Amino acid sequence: MKCPFCGFDESKVIDSRPTDENERIRRRRECLQCGKRFTTYEIIEDVPIIVIKKDKSREVFDRNKILKGMLRACEKRSVTVSELEAAISEIETTLQSAVDREVTSARIGELIMEKLKLIDEVAYVRFASVYKAFDSVESFREEIAKM
Repeated sequence: MKCPFCGFDESKVIDSRPTDENERIRRRRECLQCGKRFTTYEIIEDVPIIVIKKDKSREVFDRNKILKGMLRACEKRSVTVSELEAAISEIETTLQSAVDREVTSARIGELIMEKLKLIDEVAYVRFASVYKAFDSVESFREEIAKM
């Protein structure tokens, strides 16, 4: 860490502790050349997930869009918002742990369907009917037969 007083590139950490929100680390440092002390803050770099849509446009991942779609699929079903929030958090964790920071909307749709299948089969079929654009009763039958 570069000293703000003399510009020397090396310092030692004297004290290190999390901030009140536990989102940053406060480090008290001492310059190895001039001996002056200074404070630095360390934060986790938040690199957004970019969604590649069907029309090849790109936008930042928005968990609220997923929640709206899942709520619509779960309408009048006994599924709680907390169940959906937990599923969305798992989806987001899966996407964050991937090496690539860009993901297709199709991949997100698949992850949503996997979660809905476990939560509520009717909600799954509702979501799949819109996502996969079923155009006949036969399409529904085929999807239900897969279950």
